[in-house]
Amino acid sequence: MSLIVHFDDERDAARRLADAAGLDAVAIERHRFPDGELRLRLPPSLPATVVVFRSLDHPNEKLLELLLVARTARQLGAERVALVSPYLAYMRQDIAFNAGEVVSQQVVGGFLADLFDDVITIDPHLHRIDSLDEAIPVMHAVALSGAPLLGELIAAHHEHPLLIGPDAESAQWVAQAAAAHGWASGVCTKQRHGDREVVIELPAGLDPVGRAVVLVDDMASSGRTVARAAEALLAAGAASVDVALTHALFADDALEVVKAAGVGEVWSTDSVAHPSNAVEVAPMLADALRDIGLLS
Repeated sequence: MSLIVHFDDERDAARRLADAAGLDAVAIERHRFPDGELRLRLPPSLPATVVVFRSLDHPNEKLLELLLVARTARQLGAERVALVSPYLAYMRQDIAFNAGEVVSQQVVGGFLADLFDDVITIDPHLHRIDSLDEAIPVMHAVALSGAPLLGELIAAHHEHPLLIGPDAESAQWVAQAAAAHGWASGVCTKQRHGDREVVIELPAGLDPVGRAVVLVDDMASSGRTVARAAEALLAAGAASVDVALTHALFADDALEVVKAAGVGEVWSTDSVAHPSNAVEVAPMLADALRDIGLLS
C-alpha cells in the first residue's frame, strides 16, 4: 500500500489527493531552529511505496526539504519514492543566454532524478524540449495539463468566448483549452524589457469587439503580461476579459495589477493555493498515480 507524506502548509491539497487516490496521508513534522535550520520527522516505519506531495512555488527551501525527506524515506523502508509536485519550479531556465548562466532546468531536473523514481507535475514551463523526461530522467516523468479543466470551467461561464494567449509561450495551453469546444483562439506577441516591463501586440485577424475574451496561460507571476494583454483587449473593444491559469503564483501585488487592468474573473487550478482557485487537480493526479502503478 502506498502512503502520501506532505507538509502542514499543504495539508488540504494533500488530503484531496489522498481521498481521490484512496490512500492515507501523513504530515511531516517540521521544526525550525533559531538559526534557520530545519528538523523534519517522518513516520518511523514506511511502506515500500511513498508519495511525497510538495508543490514548488517559493521553491528554494522546499527543494532542501525534498532532499532531506527523500533520502530519509529510503532509510525508513521506502523502496519506491515518487514526487507529486503540481507546480514544478526552475523549468523555464533551459538555456544559457549569457556566458556563465546556470541552466537551472538541467541542474534541478538532475537533482530531482537523483531523489525520486517518479515525478508527476502539471503544465511544467518547457520551451525547447518535447517531454519532461528530458529534464528529469526518472522511471516515470509525467506532465499533465490543466488546460482541458480550465476549458470546462470557461464553458460553464461563457457560451462563445474568444481565447487569447498573452504570449507565444502560452500557445499550447490556449490551443488545448479551445480545441474541445471549437472556440476561436489566438496568441499575442510580447516584447519583454525586464521582469515587470512588457509590451503586448494583439494577434492579427481576430476581432475582440463585443466579445467575451478569456486570457489563458500556464502561470502568472508578476501579472504584468496578463495585465498589459487585458488592457490592449479592452482598448480594442472586448466586452470583458477574464483570466484562466493553471498556476496562480501572483507574487507581491500581481493580482492587484491584473484587476486594475480591467480583468473581471481570475480562475486557477489548485496546483498552488490561492483565493482564485476554481478547479481541483486531485482527481487528475490520482489517475496519473494509478496509470504508473502507484495505486493497488
